[in-house]
Amino acid sequence: MAINVKFSNASQPVVQNNTIGVNIAGGGSIGVIINNPNLHEIKFKLNIREAHNGDLMIFDHPDIDIVIMREKKKVVTFAKDLATDIVYGTSSRLMERLRNKGVISHDTIQGGNVYGSLEGQLLEMKDPEQKDMQMPLLLNQISEWIESERPYFETVQEYEQMYDDELTHPDAEHSTELGEVPQDAKKGSIEPYVFGAYPYGGYYY
Repeated sequence: MAINVKFSNASQPVVQNNTIGVNIAGGGSIGVIINNPNLHEIKFKLNIREAHNGDLMIFDHPDIDIVIMREKKKVVTFAKDLATDIVYGTSSRLMERLRNKGVISHDTIQGGNVYGSLEGQLLEMKDPEQKDMQMPLLLNQISEWIESERPYFETVQEYEQMYDDELTHPDAEHSTELGEVPQDAKKGSIEPYVFGAYPYGGYYY
């Protein structure tokens, strides 16, 4: 299930349509529209599922799954397939970005209780008026990091697809002239099931 998240503070201004009613003596009312040039909008898409306990699971990256634990206030990464050095490097880059952006605490980044996982503790929002913005800001940072990683893993996927195509659909230069080799009871120059001794330069089969 895809979740679309919208919140303020981006590059493109959005007109805030707030209408204030003004009463005029002897008549009706008019509407006054206030435009806020400082209001912006950010849009991004993530492949997210919500667990039964409210945790958010993000599956956009091909190497790792990212889990935001709301109650424990943690960001945890899990290996998608195998826990390799590549997977650890991917998780480390995410944690480094969140650390540098002031999203997670520096001294809480550590390995999780699942092999190959990495976790970090979310920092509390000091301003009480911005506490509701913590989750959208965190999702935005993860989305921007995934977009920065996209050229890397798309190149890897294209290379693997090219390698598979070379094996399954070779061109004329890298294929045999026989094409489909028919089935036969006896093939090649090596005799199967050869046994026995070699008396006087002969053999039995």
